[in-house]
Amino acid sequence: MIPAAEDSPLRLHHLWSLREDTAVGWDEEGQALVLSGPQGTERIEAPTTVVAEALHRMELGPVRLANLLQPKDEAAGQDSYMVVLSVLRAISHLVIRTLALEDLKGPVLSVVPAGRTARFALARVPSQRRVRLRPNVTITVQGNAFLLECGALEHRVQIHRPEAMWVVSLLAWPTTPDALVEVAPLPAELTLAILGHLAGAGMTVAVG
Repeated sequence: MIPAAEDSPLRLHHLWSLREDTAVGWDEEGQALVLSGPQGTERIEAPTTVVAEALHRMELGPVRLANLLQPKDEAAGQDSYMVVLSVLRAISHLVIRTLALEDLKGPVLSVVPAGRTARFALARVPSQRRVRLRPNVTITVQGNAFLLECGALEHRVQIHRPEAMWVVSLLAWPTTPDALVEVAPLPAELTLAILGHLAGAGMTVAVG
């Protein structure tokens, strides 16, 4: 079956979208999808219908992959899911990963690729490992969001809601995931999901 990790009892959603400066279209022969933007051009030869639909939807904004992959045949759904993930890994430098809650208040944070070799994966920080915010990370205001970035990293993190900023502020000093869960005024799963995105983007470093 399609993995259920995209959702949880807390109704966390893991959303996928393309960078806003990325355009998706077919080549002249209609045989390949062409993704173009400031970082260059990517071609996806002979994409499946599901892949093409996913990329066109992601061009418009964040989507849950599971919403695109609900065929009656469960095995076919699993195969389609893995095919789409394989394509998205290949164009990871164009893919924005967003954490959201199903409460109609908007996304919590987004991890945005900033380099052509950017590769993002959620990080699971051991419960007793002491970590802190990377010392040279800067925090600025960008529109309605706070922006975390560092010249040495290939991702930026947009903080959309105060829940994520609470976790960022607690990372000003060395702490552990267990301590974060105890102190942050948030459900444990949300606190750890925020930390996992920050760590995956390289915004945290281990201490000691």
